[in-house]
Amino acid sequence: MENLDEKILQAKTLEELEKVRVELFGKKGFLSLEFAKMKTIPASEKKAFAEGLNNTKERLQTLFDTRYELLKKEEIELILQSEAIDVSLYESRGEKGALHPVMDTMDKIIDYFVALNFSVESGPMVEDDFHNFEALNLPKHHPARDMQDTFYFKDGGLLRTHTSPVQIRTMMQTKPPIRMIAPGSVFRRDYDLTHTPMFHQVEGLVVEEKGKVSFANLKAILVDFLHYMFGDVEVRFRPSFFPFTEPSAEVDISCIFCGGDGCRVCSHTGWLEVLGCGIVDPNVFKAVGYENVSGYAFGLGVERFAMLIHRIPDLRTLFEGDIRLLEQFR
Repeated sequence: MENLDEKILQAKTLEELEKVRVELFGKKGFLSLEFAKMKTIPASEKKAFAEGLNNTKERLQTLFDTRYELLKKEEIELILQSEAIDVSLYESRGEKGALHPVMDTMDKIIDYFVALNFSVESGPMVEDDFHNFEALNLPKHHPARDMQDTFYFKDGGLLRTHTSPVQIRTMMQTKPPIRMIAPGSVFRRDYDLTHTPMFHQVEGLVVEEKGKVSFANLKAILVDFLHYMFGDVEVRFRPSFFPFTEPSAEVDISCIFCGGDGCRVCSHTGWLEVLGCGIVDPNVFKAVGYENVSGYAFGLGVERFAMLIHRIPDLRTLFEGDIRLLEQFR
């Protein structure tokens, strides 16, 4: 029996102790074989034999449990030592996080206009027909109201398709002069390489007494803004149409990828469209009750700017949370 005790005490690891357990207490172990002998022992000797065997089993079990607890404690201590951290040490090479490229681009845009004394205004994302369409000179039959372009609710409400409603709300609550931008999320039913159902816009509005602002003022500020965002690029204004401005223009910059020589990104034209602008249509001022005023407005997609600044080919990658892309902006 002393050899059995030694087997338990000599186990140095939990793995070795488990082998001893099987050897002693398993179905084919020492104790099972001993209890099987009771079939051949005379009846007069069975009681004494069973008592002795039970005492041996109890003693071995107690010795095993004690050894198991000791080895388990030692194993935990080794794990704690191997995983210990010296909190008195510090890492000089700290890794910093960064803003998402879309938010970083939006902040840069906002900083520019705030420096020119533009206020930053906000409004609800769930809008009504008047603020999102009617007050912006978008008639009932206008294609922008189409169900396939706009997220409508059953009660007639909708997710705003641009941040222009913020301009309407600001004008209805404030008297001129107004110098404001409206950054925020907007929603349209679209999803491809250059469109997502949710994206961000920054729209600007300036309103003064009639005759104090002109298209020349608008052009000067946008040319300077685009140089601030993209560096030394050429800027051109093309006549266009928007229901809420007249005259209207789309603004292009010389392709930042090919320098204006023509490439796949700019469809070999040498130009990239970046924003729209124009003089506010009188019908918009009429809708908010303004008289004897003039003004200009402009709007841009923040993701579009972020893609161009950071050379990102697919707009959707900005929303997928791919760490391989995002860790490049640390």
